[in-house]
Amino acid sequence: MSTVSFCTCPDLKCPHHPQNHDNGCTPCIAKNLHAREIPACFWFRIGAADGADSPYTFEKFADAVRAGGESV
Repeated sequence: MSTVSFCTCPDLKCPHHPQNHDNGCTPCIAKNLHAREIPACFWFRIGAADGADSPYTFEKFADAVRAGGESV
């Protein structure tokens, strides 16, 4: 098992979470690209994540950023 120190995703049961394999963020990113979604860690970074069951689409992420997500 591997850890990624910057991973903020709380869904530790997700098979793509870096804590559950030795492939870092690759499985998570691949899954999200296929689903046209933004990884949860990006949502947490701008303070806009509202639960693991939400559709984290590109469009909703852009809307959240435009609405004033936390600055870097």
